[in-house]
Amino acid sequence: MNMTEQQVLEALREVVDPEMGLDIVALGLIYDVRLDPARVAVKMTLTMRGCPMHDSITSAVRAVLLNLPGVGEADVEIVWDPPWSPAMMAPEAQGRLA
Repeated sequence: MNMTEQQVLEALREVVDPEMGLDIVALGLIYDVRLDPARVAVKMTLTMRGCPMHDSITSAVRAVLLNLPGVGEADVEIVWDPPWSPAMMAPEAQGRLA
């Protein structure tokens, strides 16, 4: 697999948090991307613990990763440290919620 972290992040923009109406990259939910031969691992968070969309969002992330060329395995790890805050959002996303 000859993929970059930036390409993975671009693909993950397809996943939208339905409650916020913004993609998970713009929201600052992606903390880490690891690329290994045929495997992508993503460490991410959600906007709040107990998020009712937890399963839906993580399933969508996994599906997007598995659709990337050469990816045969996708790991999605949800972490709560550091906790998410609106300050983690991209400036264009902050402007859309203001």
